[in-house]
Amino acid sequence: MNAADRKIEYGLVGAKLSHSHSPRIHAMLANYKYDLIETDPEGLREILSGRAFKGLNVTIPYKVDAMAYCDELTEAAREAGGVNTLTVGADGRLTGDNTDMHGFEEMARAAGISLSGRKVLILGSGGSGRMARAACLRSGAREIVGVSRSGPVDYGAARSDHADAEVIVNTTPVGMYPNNGCAPILLSDFPSCAGVLDLIYNPLETALLLDARSRGIPRANGLRMLIAQARRAAERFTGLGIDKSITDDIERTLLGEQVNLVLIGMPGSGKTSIGRAVADTLRRPFVDLDERIEAAAGMVVPDIFRERGEAEFRRMERDVTAEAGRRQGQVIATGGGCPIDSRNRDALRQNGAVIWLRRPLERLATKGRPLSAGIEALREMESKRAAVYECSADAAVDNDSEIIDAADAVCEAFYRCVNHRYSRG
Repeated sequence: MNAADRKIEYGLVGAKLSHSHSPRIHAMLANYKYDLIETDPEGLREILSGRAFKGLNVTIPYKVDAMAYCDELTEAAREAGGVNTLTVGADGRLTGDNTDMHGFEEMARAAGISLSGRKVLILGSGGSGRMARAACLRSGAREIVGVSRSGPVDYGAARSDHADAEVIVNTTPVGMYPNNGCAPILLSDFPSCAGVLDLIYNPLETALLLDARSRGIPRANGLRMLIAQARRAAERFTGLGIDKSITDDIERTLLGEQVNLVLIGMPGSGKTSIGRAVADTLRRPFVDLDERIEAAAGMVVPDIFRERGEAEFRRMERDVTAEAGRRQGQVIATGGGCPIDSRNRDALRQNGAVIWLRRPLERLATKGRPLSAGIEALREMESKRAAVYECSADAAVDNDSEIIDAADAVCEAFYRCVNHRYSRG
């Protein structure tokens, strides 16, 4: 069966859609079937020429190509230079719209980032960059500078000539999963920056957004944009208005599923036992980083310290932390020293809400722990690490009761963190 023969009511057409959130979002928005349709350019031609559908979303790389099949374009589509929402009217005419612009404006508004009267730096010259430019113009930006590797303003020129940019928008894939940890620019080069918008939503906080977070700069990822544009598309499909508050509801639901719950704290504070209980409660996979290290080394942690040394253990710890941190929807228990390394902190923060599990020194387990044998060693260790735990954590929970009670308290703290940290930057 070729692409034109598929029975389509509503759906998303693109080249690679295996990780798309769109079907889930549309299921929460409206009562219709929504398909993912992966196709090549010839399949796109067959689908759009046949018009045997009520409405479609179009994504990379077909947002510009789809314009040629439209009988009419909305003002937003013309301004953006691309379409992402197609509807077939009762007369058979195909209308192209760009609801990404609405989503972009909603993303900025929800994060409290004003574009009006500001100088905006847009990283990337593709379709998303053109859409962002159009949205910034519509929002009253004072000046808009496009940056690309081969354009008139490259990244070197951006640093030297446009360091006064007040809002930075990333429309490139730099930092997107699975290539986490990369950033297209350093915010230290832009001292006037007062807002960062990154269209990437996997990871939830790219290296660029983590940089903004460390500087106290308002920021937002692309998840809210994705949901808001889908809500506007659903309105186009059905002809019905959809309450804007559903955007908040869907965002909270998705974040509650995607954000990792990360436990940090002193050795023996109960991270593994409570982490397992939390994972059972939330029905999530549980990852113990020390267990991952032991599996990779083929020996237990004390033997790694004794035979290979702490430096080798820390190298292995960085590797397993980086791998676990780039995935979503897990409960992660760290080793006591894991957050000391800033690279580990960033790896855990990019998709995680970090909970500091606290326990009185006299109740910490010490058996089999090479760096915490005895109360004096623990006291010295805590004096060095407490400040690191505090600055690393989104919340703290005291483990001074039964495991089930501590697990419940961790879950409550986690959802408070998710709602506060991710929903509004």
